[in-house]
Amino acid sequence: MRPLSDPAHTSGPTDPAPPASGQIAGHATVAPADVASRARQGVVAYALTALVFLAMDAVWLTSTNERLYRPAIGHLMSPTVDWTAAGLFYALYFAGLVYFAVSPALAARRPVLALARGAFIGLLAYGAYDFTNQATLRDWPWPLTIIDLAWGAVVSGVSSGVAAALALATSRPPRRTSGR
Repeated sequence: MRPLSDPAHTSGPTDPAPPASGQIAGHATVAPADVASRARQGVVAYALTALVFLAMDAVWLTSTNERLYRPAIGHLMSPTVDWTAAGLFYALYFAGLVYFAVSPALAARRPVLALARGAFIGLLAYGAYDFTNQATLRDWPWPLTIIDLAWGAVVSGVSSGVAAALALATSRPPRRTSGR
């Protein structure tokens, strides 16, 4: 009987050489310059997502506040905006859109993926808000829920899709090295 350490005893191929530092076995490496490029692309994607979303939301809120929101839920609204809370929401929401919608679209180089994923995230986020209000507030109107769900999907999808398209248009694809 041969000992287990005998090479003739193994039944499969021998293990390949270990990967180089910073490399995952079986995967191509990305040059350090490309890591910096991807980081810049992420910052650009966040800024573009924020810019498009805030522009669209500002137009939406200023044009619908007095004729949609105030008549429907004015008795629930604060007389002033809590800008800290609004800023925290927007900062976190944009991070979510970039992470779950824009970044995968950039990796696939398909802006339409960001549009679709962003719209779905908008439906989920605005749905969480509106359906919670629908379930817990006595005077929350169903028409407002439906309109808000549609707006959440549109603003999130468009801002994600535009951000991905512009980020791709202003960057170059990463160079891959063989890693060996």
